[in-house]
Parts: sequence; structure tokens; C-alpha cells
Amino acid sequence: MAKSDDGIRILQGLLVFGNVVIGMCGIALTAECIFFVSDPHGLYPLLEATENDDIYAAAWIGIFVGFALFALSILGIVGVIKSNRTLLLVYIILMLITYAFEMASCITAATHQDFFTPNLFLKQMLERYQKSETDNNNDKWMTEGVTKTWDKLMLQNQCCGVRGPSDWQEYMSTFRITHSDADFPWPHNCCVMDAQGSPVNLDGCKLGVPGYYNSNGCYDAISGPMNTHARGVAWFGFAILCWTFCVLLGTMFYWSRIEY
Repeated sequence: MAKSDDGIRILQGLLVFGNVVIGMCGIALTAECIFFVSDPHGLYPLLEATENDDIYAAAWIGIFVGFALFALSILGIVGVIKSNRTLLLVYIILMLITYAFEMASCITAATHQDFFTPNLFLKQMLERYQKSETDNNNDKWMTEGVTKTWDKLMLQNQCCGVRGPSDWQEYMSTFRITHSDADFPWPHNCCVMDAQGSPVNLDGCKLGVPGYYNSNGCYDAISGPMNTHARGVAWFGFAILCWTFCVLLGTMFYWSRIEY
């Protein structure tokens, strides 16, 4: 049994409280990461085409870590209340392993925010948007995903290209190879649409008449949600790590004070 002095009883109470917070944070982290990987903004095909979707891997790790934190918090509470050295030792070891996974998730999410640059999405858009010839099934899958995502982005956010319509004019693209500049200076999805989903004035859109085409780029509509989710996974995870570190230290001290 643990030594029954007042200090140890207070430590017991603090550790129980600390594990309750860890459990609630675990549930919240799991919910946040599930929301992220569900791709509510439909942007995953753009990341998949870059062949660097580690930010989603970080979120999947976060889901596992959230469940683990919730389960381990229950184990920790039981171990503290029963003053059981074996239970607490198992808790400490498993929590250290979970801690390492969450640290990897946070670092991955935090470092990949700098990866979302305009040039990254510009290169991908120019190479894959409405690409007619694909090398294999995987290339075809990515090309279709990129095309559908860009079509939806430009319609829903009333934007055009990454930085603006000039992207389609200043750079060579697969879209330009298959479409004449006179008829398609940029995709028709860049045009201002009416309620039926048709261009308000197609000729005005082709000529670049203000009010008939969308002059703003889509970069903010892409990077905004991605950076928000990345910051959520990273910084909420770091906050959990700081709290868990303190609870772990207290648990180790408490474990050392339990009599055999």
C-alpha cells in the first residue's frame, strides 16, 4: 500500500485528475483527427498527387494516440486508486510508447505546414488538370482526382488557378495542349456562373471582361483549411504532451513511493 501521509493522498488526487484530463483530451484528439482525415473540404486528391501526404499520416497516428490515451488514462486511475505497482508500471511503459507516437505526429504536422506552397499546387495543376494521356492506372486515378477537385474548387470558391487566371496563360500546361487559347484562355469553371451553373457571359469571360470571370486565385481556399487542420493536430497535440509529461513524472514519483 502507498504511504498514507497527507502529501501522498494529495498526489493521488492530482494524478486521478490529471488522468481524467488526459482521457478527455484523448477523445478530443481522436475526434479532431477523424474530422481531418474525413477530408471535409475535398482537398486530399491535391495532396495525394504530390506524393507527400504525410500530414494525413500524422492525423491517422493522432487517432490511434487518442484512443490509447483514453484507455491508458483509465488504467492510470485504477492503478493510482489501488496503489498497484504492477498496473502503474504497465501504465508508465505504455504511456511512454504512446508519448513517442504523439510526438512524431505533432512534429510531422508542424513541419509540413511549410510544404503547402503556391508553386507546389501550381506545378500539380499544370501537369495533371484535364490530362488526356496517362501512364498507368495510378496516374489516371490521380489525374481524375486533381481535375475533379480543381473543378469543384473553382466553382465553389469562385476562383481561378492558384494565383489567378494568368496561371493558365503564363505557363505551359496539359490543359493548354488540348485546348485552344481563343476558346479556352482558362477553364470555363473560371467564369462567373448563373443560378443554373452556366457562364453569365461566356464571350466576356473568354475576353477577360471584369465581372464575367473570377480574377482571384484559389490558393487561400486550399492552404487555409490545410494549415488550420495541421495547426490543430500539431499544437493541440503539443499541449497534450506537456500535460501528459507532468502526469507521467508525478506517476513515476508515486510509483517509487509505493511499498512492496
